[in-house]
Amino acid sequence: MLSEKLCKAFNAQINAELWSAYLYLSMSMDAAARGQKGIANWFKVQFQEEQAHAEIMMNHVLSRGNKVELAPIAEVNTTWENALEAFKDTLAHEKKVTALINNLYEIALEEKDYPAQNMLKWFIDEQVEEEESAQEIIDQLEAVEGNKYGLLMIDKDLATRTYTVPSPLNKGE
Repeated sequence: MLSEKLCKAFNAQINAELWSAYLYLSMSMDAAARGQKGIANWFKVQFQEEQAHAEIMMNHVLSRGNKVELAPIAEVNTTWENALEAFKDTLAHEKKVTALINNLYEIALEEKDYPAQNMLKWFIDEQVEEEESAQEIIDQLEAVEGNKYGLLMIDKDLATRTYTVPSPLNKGE
């Protein structure tokens, strides 16, 4: 079983991941309302990834003989001025999630919970990718700021993103 402290921290992170999913779904709907279908797609895939992250953690908690406790999802923003603002919020949010994951890992270290440490290493690597991806899109949007054709090209490129089941969920189960 997970220690009480670690179980509580996992439950907090599960709820944070579900809030993140809700945030990205809101960003997707905002972009879609602006007619930016590719940007909406990018955020929709992000929504799916965050749900999967919560599922990975829920599976871990349950497999260790503990209970998952879901809390109400807090309100999220529903409107962004433009895509650049949404992606800047994305990067800031992913940095907060990185700090949460790192804190969770620290608790796993303190509790000497090796299975949790092993599982969380995947999330640590994932967060590096999340921050890098958001920063790359910010850089692109800043490079074309004010250029509608450039924004159209970025939107078209982001439309190609597809959802891939994360490896911890894709174990042939």
